[in-house]
Amino acid sequence: MDRFEAMTVLLRVVDKGSFSAASRDLGMPLASVSRKVMELEAHIGTRLLVRTTRKLALTDAGAVYVASARRILSEIDESERVAAGELHAPRGQLTLTAPILFGRLHILPIVTAFLAAYPEINVQLLLSDRDLHLVADQVDMAVRIGRLSDSSMIATRVGAMRTVVCASPALLAAHGAPRTPEQMTRFPCVSFDFLTPTSSWAFRLKDANSEVDIPISPRLSVTTAEAAVWAAAQDVGATRVLHYQCVDAVRDGLLQIVLAAFEIEPAPVHLLHAARGVLPSKMRVFLDFAAERLRRRLEGLG
Repeated sequence: MDRFEAMTVLLRVVDKGSFSAASRDLGMPLASVSRKVMELEAHIGTRLLVRTTRKLALTDAGAVYVASARRILSEIDESERVAAGELHAPRGQLTLTAPILFGRLHILPIVTAFLAAYPEINVQLLLSDRDLHLVADQVDMAVRIGRLSDSSMIATRVGAMRTVVCASPALLAAHGAPRTPEQMTRFPCVSFDFLTPTSSWAFRLKDANSEVDIPISPRLSVTTAEAAVWAAAQDVGATRVLHYQCVDAVRDGLLQIVLAAFEIEPAPVHLLHAARGVLPSKMRVFLDFAAERLRRRLEGLG
């Protein structure tokens, strides 16, 4: 039995949540995945996984073993990179992830400049509005907008992002610009459901630290920010999005920001990577290259 291969298979089963998902991800027959985990359990002399009809769960021994296996495989991977010179010479593939629109507007220009500066590094840029798991999805670094929940990650703050309400000049002329959040209950709205899954918008009370949820009655609900901004520019209703998502429409005069004095606390923006020993050179140089450039881009949004 190849114990390192068996460890890798076990970790993939745990991260993917099932033997069948691990089989697909590894390109390995399901029977082989199951056999390797069983052989590993036989070698150790204890069960690592509890198999039920609905899900897998780690035993107490399994949880301890998986944590150790992650550390061992990470150290092996790091040792191989040292031997290959990757920790000292920036080279290899760098996998990044960012929200779709933000990535296209602000990360892709930085990445193209980075590629020109570091010709021995290739970048895989995964644009997704779903937060990918850095370890399970094998991602080196992520852009996150919003409060961070995983304290095991290393975060570099690069700025903050406003959440704004905006409407077209024609709509504001027809209905009057709202002066308080409460007036939004009677105002035509376009709901961006990915950002606000309920029919209410949060506002900060003026001169206070508390927030209040104001119910809205959307005339239109959409699932992308681009659709919400476009519909708002067509006078359908006011919409509430992150500032970068509407900044071009505001600059072009298609939309106007309202209720700025009642905006909630801006969301922090971070570059995020998993905690590890010595940071590989490809990640270190990208962090140094991207952080300041991204700070300037965010400050430029106004």
